[in-house]
Amino acid sequence: MTDDIEKEEEYALTAEYVLGLLTDDETSAYEEVLGVDPALREEYAFWANRMVALTDDITPVTPPPHVLARIKSTLFHDAATKKGGSDGRNWLQRLGLVPAMAGGLLAALAVLWLFNVAVPPAVGPATPAYTAQIAAEDNSLVVLASYDAAAQTLTLTRQTGAAPEGKSLELWLIAGENAPVSLGVLQEGADTQLTVDAALVPALEGGTLAITDEPLGGSPSGAPTGTVMAAGQVIQA
Repeated sequence: MTDDIEKEEEYALTAEYVLGLLTDDETSAYEEVLGVDPALREEYAFWANRMVALTDDITPVTPPPHVLARIKSTLFHDAATKKGGSDGRNWLQRLGLVPAMAGGLLAALAVLWLFNVAVPPAVGPATPAYTAQIAAEDNSLVVLASYDAAAQTLTLTRQTGAAPEGKSLELWLIAGENAPVSLGVLQEGADTQLTVDAALVPALEGGTLAITDEPLGGSPSGAPTGTVMAAGQVIQA
């Protein structure tokens, strides 16, 4: 096979096989040669690895229905013509039609480009992570805070201290001259996870986290009513 076909023709044919563009009869014929031709198997391995590598950096997403319909229409709109062999050419005759094969390969690569570039994965802008050590002056209460930008959650790890009897510890964000905003009530255990509203994330950088003792369940007024037990500045991680 490799004695009769130019190398570039073999490249194009193998690429079409890897992309699944050959008809059933062409695929069967190709695979018969593939089983006895070591050089062709090397070409197949080269193209298979090359095509698979195109997806290495792609985040898996579920494409909208119209994308799949468009891909099917692009790849298979002339499937009946291929299978019917209306031009009377068999698979061996087709091997010499380099322009036709190259055109099919370019069409397939265009579909790959459309899927990977025109419909990119839905990835939002990166948000920096923040940390803070919220501590009392005498370290009677020390809580470490860490903000996960991807999950939009603030994890609080209490190292020392506890809420006064009959009280709850509530976390507040203070940004500049703005009034304190409640981020939630700390749980009784060592760790607490709080979801941070997206509108408050920009205020984290350079802001202050403070903990007050409030009535059980948190401040009834939405503003701090108890004693400030610990505070710490937010810094970018």
